[in-house]
Amino acid sequence: MGKVYDAAVALEDGSVFFGTRFGAPGTVSGEVVFNTSMTGYQEILTDPSYKGQIVTMTYPLIGNYGVNPEDMESDRPQVEGFIVREHSRVASNWRSREDLGTFMARHGIVGIEGVDTRAITKHLRVKGALNGVLSTEELDPDRLVEMAKACPGLIGRDLVKEVTCYEPYEWTETSPWVEETLTHMKIERQPVCHVVAIDCGVKWNILRILKTLGARVTVVPARTGADEILALNPDGIFLSNGPGDPQGAPYVAETVRALIGKKPIFGICLGHQVLGLALGGTTYKLKFGHHGGNQPVMDLAKKTVAITAQNHGFCVDAASIPDDEVILTHVNLNDGTPEGMRHRSLPIFSVQYHPENSPGPHDAIHHFLEFFEMMGKE
Repeated sequence: MGKVYDAAVALEDGSVFFGTRFGAPGTVSGEVVFNTSMTGYQEILTDPSYKGQIVTMTYPLIGNYGVNPEDMESDRPQVEGFIVREHSRVASNWRSREDLGTFMARHGIVGIEGVDTRAITKHLRVKGALNGVLSTEELDPDRLVEMAKACPGLIGRDLVKEVTCYEPYEWTETSPWVEETLTHMKIERQPVCHVVAIDCGVKWNILRILKTLGARVTVVPARTGADEILALNPDGIFLSNGPGDPQGAPYVAETVRALIGKKPIFGICLGHQVLGLALGGTTYKLKFGHHGGNQPVMDLAKKTVAITAQNHGFCVDAASIPDDEVILTHVNLNDGTPEGMRHRSLPIFSVQYHPENSPGPHDAIHHFLEFFEMMGKE
């Protein structure tokens, strides 16, 4: 007797994969991408940058250390759906408070296991990221493919408005895990500075690091204007990560353009792309994006290589940035794409990768210290 499947993934090119449901029942759509991290599934699930995407984990066993309140990167899971080879029902970690399947069901996240995630990953590597549908309700392949073809995709969509905060607030939380990391790396608290973070879908660990290092952190909605931000009298402005196409939220770039030359600016991920637009550049969509905790990046000045965590599907076109104003500082060694830039005369810089190491290595955390140094000179 053949195996009975009760969930399926269909891609817009006609590919269909069957498996077994876990998490919540339902039907969801989004861009299907793969993530190469071996750990950090909770941070990935709750990262607002994954809004609009269905995530396939390449590591075969997911869920074996459970879920806990300390590793949340936002107040809830943000992915549209989750694809794994094997979902572990046993959580073996003293910090675990809940198993992965229960966590996903409680938050309405649809999951599928038992599929060949290696085949999906190889397919996306060749074809590029594809729109898809994950369902525990509809198993007819033709109907699923039709639904996948009808997905809106990410290009031009404003996903920032779906993950940004509604009102300004002060971030007050530090983290013992962040404190332990900083102590281990012999990184000391910095002079108190007031950072205003423009929330395009900010990861909480970024805010934890800023706070733990000594900043007073005010988080503002993505539509906050430049005059409102400057009225808060910040020492520096942080441009956060976030989901989707930076050109889908042009109002953020307009605000940043008006802030250039007024205060030190530091951008991460989508914040890096928004800064590129504000400086007169353009962005484009990568074939399958960079999603994982093992991306090699070279510092062009120091000729050193850092292993970085990344999560982005769009990229700044380096040729579009005026090189009399901006210098390219970092490149990805896998495909040569830009990973960082710095203004030649103003205290402005950004990186495409995630230096806050959640999840991922600690190689790039020094960028936060650069930001504090810039603010201290103002």
